[in-house]
Amino acid sequence: MAKAGSNLNLDGQGNPVWLLLELTYKCPLKCAFCSNPTDLDNHPDELSTNEWKQVIRDARDMGAMQIGFSGGEPTLRKDLEELVAEANGLGYYTNLITSGIGLTRKRLENLKEAGLRHIQLGFQSSNPETAHWLAGVDCYEKKLQMAREIKSLGFPMVLNVPISSVNIHQVPDIINLAADIGVEYLELANVQYYNWALANRDQLMPTRKALEKAEAQVAEARARLDGSMTIFFVIPDYYEGRPKACMNGWGSIHLTIAPDGVVLPCSQARSLPGLDFPSVRDRDLSWIWHQSESFNLYRGDGWMKEPCRSCSEKEKDFGGCRCQAMLLTGDAANPDPACSKSPHHYMVTDAVDRALKIRQHPEKLIARAAGWVPTEV
Repeated sequence: MAKAGSNLNLDGQGNPVWLLLELTYKCPLKCAFCSNPTDLDNHPDELSTNEWKQVIRDARDMGAMQIGFSGGEPTLRKDLEELVAEANGLGYYTNLITSGIGLTRKRLENLKEAGLRHIQLGFQSSNPETAHWLAGVDCYEKKLQMAREIKSLGFPMVLNVPISSVNIHQVPDIINLAADIGVEYLELANVQYYNWALANRDQLMPTRKALEKAEAQVAEARARLDGSMTIFFVIPDYYEGRPKACMNGWGSIHLTIAPDGVVLPCSQARSLPGLDFPSVRDRDLSWIWHQSESFNLYRGDGWMKEPCRSCSEKEKDFGGCRCQAMLLTGDAANPDPACSKSPHHYMVTDAVDRALKIRQHPEKLIARAAGWVPTEV
């Protein structure tokens, strides 16, 4: 087993496979479950077109094969088509992760010509009013229009619907909507509690009964649709008792570049205090990946505390999520509280109990917005 400070040889043979470019934190939506940082005002200095192109080239030289253009809302960048063309020309499999706001049919045609291969479209609900609650703006009809345009142009497409207490009862309708649009993949991803979602955890967390019902509805739909659409139903780790294998391990195959050029092992990692994540403006991408202290800190198992260090599952779940451990326990090296073996698991079970007791109406959700100051969770 690799020790801290060494390179993990997984699918990437010690190099990143999947590159996620968060082109901007700007977004016209105000989603209450947004995974972007809550301190939006502190990240105004976005990389230029040429700087992003250099990142794309450097990561390809390191062996990265898939690239995701994300945000915020990546279509707010006027150079998106140029960046897609650059990635396509280098042989990446290109994926756009978008809300659909900012897209038009003409822009979709331009992206297709540039070499875009795949689109993941975020959707809040099958119900316009619920979608408005969750997104903070009236966007349902625009999203539906863009979903149909995406399919009419022949893009493979994932419809991604974050699931929470606000929309979990709509799972059958969401499945029917996805089938009507003709998407190949539907991802019903129960909300993970980071940043804005953590601030709204009490309102967003579904009950176990609701989760079990939704899971049964998904199973019925899979049988009924007989493979015509693949449905992923991602259970929240607060209920599973086992931590997620976050990013296949810290700094193993996944590389995120924030809008200001900060290089991260995952999009949530800049929430970890005390870690100095280098920027591509200051250091070479390969050096950051292989040699920086921040990327080596939680590689392997040398950093693990008990019970993770002696756990038979550590090569499967890699100790869970470092960001979640930090957010909930104050120490990123602690066992992920989502794990039933963690001495901090009570923090997750207490959060579930608390949410069920004091859940507020969805109108009380805190909308993603610049200038908001989070309170202690």
